[in-house]
Amino acid sequence: MQLTVATVGRAHGLRGEVGVDVRTDAPRDRFAVGTVLTTVPASAGPLTVTRTREQNGRWYLTFAEASDRTAAEGLRGVELVVDVTASDEDDAWYPYELQGLRAELADGTVVGEVVGLEHLPAQDALVLREPDGARTLVPFVRAIVPVVDVAGGRVVLDPPRGLLASDPVDEDEPAGDEG
Repeated sequence: MQLTVATVGRAHGLRGEVGVDVRTDAPRDRFAVGTVLTTVPASAGPLTVTRTREQNGRWYLTFAEASDRTAAEGLRGVELVVDVTASDEDDAWYPYELQGLRAELADGTVVGEVVGLEHLPAQDALVLREPDGARTLVPFVRAIVPVVDVAGGRVVLDPPRGLLASDPVDEDEPAGDEG
């Protein structure tokens, strides 16, 4: 299975350097000089890292195959991917491990299927397809997704009222005790 570790951004300078949007917890390992990265689309690569640097939390890479600004600009939007197996961490999962998992409530009620994972600014979100076809983003935080059971083929959700299309907040309900 392939995992996206970064997406190439703007060219930086004249010598082929590009900024990357990092999607890995180990950029120093993934972007080590000499590393050959597969690309999506495949026609853009493979790319060999010749220089890596970090500045103010932003990562910049130079590739042997893109030695000038024009070539670097042509890489914008290209995904850098690596082959992976299952995650070896207890509380970390690759997107492909989550896709297809049944989403259920603590009582076993099935509320949908995980169809993806989105990386949002605040936190990651599971993309859930509910039984009626609604697409719902579920914040991927322990308070809302307390159980991820890849081997069992499920995630357990504890969503607040109104998060799922199947559990709307009734506009006529009192908002709570306001007295």
